[in-house]
Amino acid sequence: MNPRGFASDNNAGIHPALLDAIIQANVGHVIAYGDDPYTAKAKEILSQHFGQDTEAFFVVNGTAANVLGLATITDSYHGIICAETSHIEQDECGAPEKFTSCKLVTIPTPDGKIKPSFLTSCFHDIGFEHHVQPRVISISQATEMGTVYGISEIKELANFAHNHNLLLHMDGARIANAAVSLNCSFREMTTDAGVDVLSFGGTKNGLQYGEAVIFLKPGLGNDFKYIRKQGMQLVSKMRYIAAQYIPYFEKEIWKTNAMHANRMAQMLRDNVAALPGVTITQPVEANGVFAVVPKRVIKPLQDKYFFYMWNEEKSEVRWMTSFDTSEEDIKGFTEMLERLLRNQQ
Repeated sequence: MNPRGFASDNNAGIHPALLDAIIQANVGHVIAYGDDPYTAKAKEILSQHFGQDTEAFFVVNGTAANVLGLATITDSYHGIICAETSHIEQDECGAPEKFTSCKLVTIPTPDGKIKPSFLTSCFHDIGFEHHVQPRVISISQATEMGTVYGISEIKELANFAHNHNLLLHMDGARIANAAVSLNCSFREMTTDAGVDVLSFGGTKNGLQYGEAVIFLKPGLGNDFKYIRKQGMQLVSKMRYIAAQYIPYFEKEIWKTNAMHANRMAQMLRDNVAALPGVTITQPVEANGVFAVVPKRVIKPLQDKYFFYMWNEEKSEVRWMTSFDTSEEDIKGFTEMLERLLRNQQ
């Protein structure tokens, strides 16, 4: 078997304690479709972390969390503002536009982060029936570029959104990595910062599957149960999603896993940054490293430690670390990269 690669944190397995929680939940009968004690406890735990006025619903994956969360707070004539590198724009096969009927309004950013100053062009035709009307700003935390919004940046965007009668949605596929990067609680960078709707992700951080759509303001999620059913995401055996969330929070597995993944990314950055021909292109603030490397070394590296290209034209690659990435993985990868650079000069 090849060493662990750096393609995606989705490629990692399930954290043993979370797999054990699924096994422990596999006893006897409980009422289906979420009316079970595991789901009730998991939802109460989420309320403790995000606020008692919040409401959480479980779905299978991140695409469903983003799409159905956005569908709940939009109408078909609305625009959803997002970074041009965002997951909802680049990696969901048009699902947000298909199922919300909204137009994605993409914003170019140098580091994956939207700033209010980037949004001026989105507000020229408010009230003009020939144009979609902006309704939501969607941000990713951490971003697809591996960068992290500071709490003050989120608050600034939330204030901007609310002052323009918009809502703020957060794609939190890597929210745990962002939280440990900022050394803050989940609530500090979501509910308290003014986020309205959150897609809470755990699959990239040790869960088997199962994300949560969390409505952080009262009333926003009133219709979600119907939208979730129509969206084919009402899981009959929901206890197996919910059971993972209990130790994930109670044992702070989310924090341990994310801290390790982030530390591995920083180690990888430190190891490769000094190599000739390697240029780190983004700040390493979560568990992703973006770098430009000579094209000649990419294929042999990928054959042993698989990873994805980010920008073919620039020869820019993306290396993702996971909760189970080891120091030996980093060392072996760095040594191979160094050897290829030396031998192919």
